[in-house]
Amino acid sequence: MTVTSTIVLFSLRSLLDFDILAWLLGVPMVIGLVMLMVWQRRQHHELNEEMAVLRQIHRHSIEYEMVIKAMKLCIWRMDSGTRTLTYDSDFREFGNNLVVPPGGTFNDVIALALPEYQHQLSEGVDKLAQGTIDDFHMQYQMSVPHSTQTYWSETFMTVEKRDINGRPLTIVGTTMRIDQQKEIEKALMDALYHAEESDRLKSAFLANISHEVRTPLNAIVGFSDVLPTVEDREEQKQLISLIRQNNAHLLRIFDDIVSMSKLEARSGEALSKSTFKVRDLLQELIVKYKPTADEKGLTLALADNLDDVTLTTDRDRLREILNQYTNNAMKFTTQGSVTLGCSAMGEEWRLWVRDTGKGIPADKCNDQIFERFVKIDEFVPGTGLGLSICRSMALTLGGTVGVESVYGEGSTFWVELGNK
Repeated sequence: MTVTSTIVLFSLRSLLDFDILAWLLGVPMVIGLVMLMVWQRRQHHELNEEMAVLRQIHRHSIEYEMVIKAMKLCIWRMDSGTRTLTYDSDFREFGNNLVVPPGGTFNDVIALALPEYQHQLSEGVDKLAQGTIDDFHMQYQMSVPHSTQTYWSETFMTVEKRDINGRPLTIVGTTMRIDQQKEIEKALMDALYHAEESDRLKSAFLANISHEVRTPLNAIVGFSDVLPTVEDREEQKQLISLIRQNNAHLLRIFDDIVSMSKLEARSGEALSKSTFKVRDLLQELIVKYKPTADEKGLTLALADNLDDVTLTTDRDRLREILNQYTNNAMKFTTQGSVTLGCSAMGEEWRLWVRDTGKGIPADKCNDQIFERFVKIDEFVPGTGLGLSICRSMALTLGGTVGVESVYGEGSTFWVELGNK
């Protein structure tokens, strides 16, 4: 082998040895770098996921707090054994004045509940702490400490943690004030009651209105047909008197219906106030009902001491109230007297109509007789609207109505107004 060949062969062998060494050293380094890059990317991905989870938890925490703030909730926990309370948050209105301080027990809460709710509340908490039920819900009234005020609460509670035997360790609950809810419920129930009562009374009204209208109408038609055939002057007068009475009764029925319709239509209409003497107003009614009183043999008079009494109000509406009272007094009084008067009641004036009629039984002498379509005596003709009209008109005048009566002796109906 020549020297040149030897040199070339040595060079090739050296180069080959170098490549093998490079491969032996380079491959692990490349693999290590790749693994490092993969690990770093994984770490970065996991870090991003953790950050996303933390951001989500933070966002959910804010949303949770906003929800309990909006609902004005109190979040609390109770140890089942000691009944000790701890509070996570309390966003109720005036919460600091309403809750038992942290470290207090649920027995302190029960003690603040009104007596009629204490047993049910205590029994529910006992069953929950003993593990016989999983959830408990109740609405109840609480008294405010060091005050005579009360408020409504609604509580939901459930078992949070149990021991290895399944017995409750802690109970978590929420409490909120529901005063507005209870007010709305009461208003709805009152509205439902009034709607049902109104529907019942209207049904009764419609059932007898045909009779109320037909009776005087038939009398008018019947007596009018008989009148031309009667020759006796005294008998003619009697028939004419009966026709007039039934005509007045029929007009009164329609007047009541029209008055009620007008009153509802003018519910928002402004009052037409004026200043007038009470004596002049009452004297107009005396003049109007004097013929009826004379015909029935009744004494119709004014009370004394009315000369200097003046009022400032809607005269027409007040006159209609007193007109209804006087008409009823004349209807239900067969002997004795009907008196119209006015008395001072502090800063207000009470105008009244007193009669010596049949009076009102004690069980019916209340505000109910001022409801629509209510009749004290079903055998006496009438629509049952007169006293309801009186109350409605008195309310528009800023006044009140009422009655005092002794059964068998007579009644006094009154309207009380301020002089403004």
